[in-house]
Amino acid sequence: MTEKALKHIAIIMDGNGRWAKSKHLSRNAGHKKGAQVLLEIAKAAQQIGIEYLTVYAFSTENWKRSDEEVSGLMDLLREYLSKNFDELKENDAKILFIGERYMLDSDIVAKMEELEQQTRNNQGMTLQIALSYGSRQEIVAAAKKIAVLASKKDITADDINEKMFSKLLYTANIPDPDLVIRTSGELRISNYLLWQIAYSELFFTKTLWPDFTKEELINIVENFTKRERRYGKA
Repeated sequence: MTEKALKHIAIIMDGNGRWAKSKHLSRNAGHKKGAQVLLEIAKAAQQIGIEYLTVYAFSTENWKRSDEEVSGLMDLLREYLSKNFDELKENDAKILFIGERYMLDSDIVAKMEELEQQTRNNQGMTLQIALSYGSRQEIVAAAKKIAVLASKKDITADDINEKMFSKLLYTANIPDPDLVIRTSGELRISNYLLWQIAYSELFFTKTLWPDFTKEELINIVENFTKRERRYGKA
């Protein structure tokens, strides 16, 4: 089991394309391997007692990739939503999706909603998948909701605070991440959970996502437990 201080891990799953290139495979072959690793790491997180796992699967910026790559990713998503979450469901995991659903095809959204419905009463780990997600877009959407409430005079300026704003984000009712892991050696956040990770610990590994293992996850968790989180205090 993990330390009680570590309830929520967020992961930027990066490096599928470079992994595929190193093995002379297509980028979509890298994405397929990365999707398999996601399920393995989700099961590992369950086993070590993580309560919430949020993964960056597809960003709003990823829509700018080639039509061939995006089409392959969407086909892979259809396949995995249909038949690859059974073990997590059997282990009482709750599955949620955050992001701009309107940008996805209706059949994909239907599969997402079906998974959410099937697992809504589960009491185990919550797996939150950021899909067609961008944090700036999320923050703007929350600001628009506040503007609507204010225009209807349902709230005043004095009602607006951090707690209220957080409840208007896609991650409402989910605690902020304690730890953010990014694979592949890149040292940036890439428009991911910008509001939510204000005080998260960051860990960057050079391991490409398809090579990421349960053992490395455990090592990173152990590193986290040695850190002192002061939240701005001396």
